[in-house]
Amino acid sequence: MILLLKQLELQLSTRPGGRSARVRDAVLEAVHVELVHRGYLGMTVENVADRAGVHKTTVYRRWGTVDVLIADALDRGRDAGWTAPDTGSAEGDLIALAREVVDTFTDPGRSRVPIALVAAALQSGRARQAKRDYYTARHEAAGVIAERAVERGELPPQADPAELARQTCAPLFYRVFVSGEPLDHATADRAARAALAAARAGLF
Repeated sequence: MILLLKQLELQLSTRPGGRSARVRDAVLEAVHVELVHRGYLGMTVENVADRAGVHKTTVYRRWGTVDVLIADALDRGRDAGWTAPDTGSAEGDLIALAREVVDTFTDPGRSRVPIALVAAALQSGRARQAKRDYYTARHEAAGVIAERAVERGELPPQADPAELARQTCAPLFYRVFVSGEPLDHATADRAARAALAAARAGLF
């Protein structure tokens, strides 16, 4: 199904004016809004099409189901690209990474969509896989922090780049999605320094 959707998107994107890309952007933005306002159980293909200003047959033909719509929204976020912080030190990079998470989830305007997407992915197998792929890609991109640190001699050569990123962010996501405890930069800094200490001790 994923391959079929990608092939269809490639075929449509060759048409003049980039109409396919504009339709996809409009529909996936509508997915974000619908998830925030209605949640996974209240979201329908028809509501997404109506909010996007696209005929529902277009949405059904290209995506088919709510699960595929949510998965494609996650895929677009994964493919958008992200660059890991580069402050000149492992500690600085990890603190910047952790603070980015905190800044996102303490901003009401920015946090609603990612929270809604994660909540939806808990109820949809197709979206759950897309979420896993999204975070796999993000951890791989953040892995350059550990790779640079190894080159500078700040971390042992066996340090797992992806695990360092996971352990930096995990306490923050726990507060967002499990305990509901507040987030601030002090919490971010502590999480980053704890992950770095563990990596220096060879635990990763």
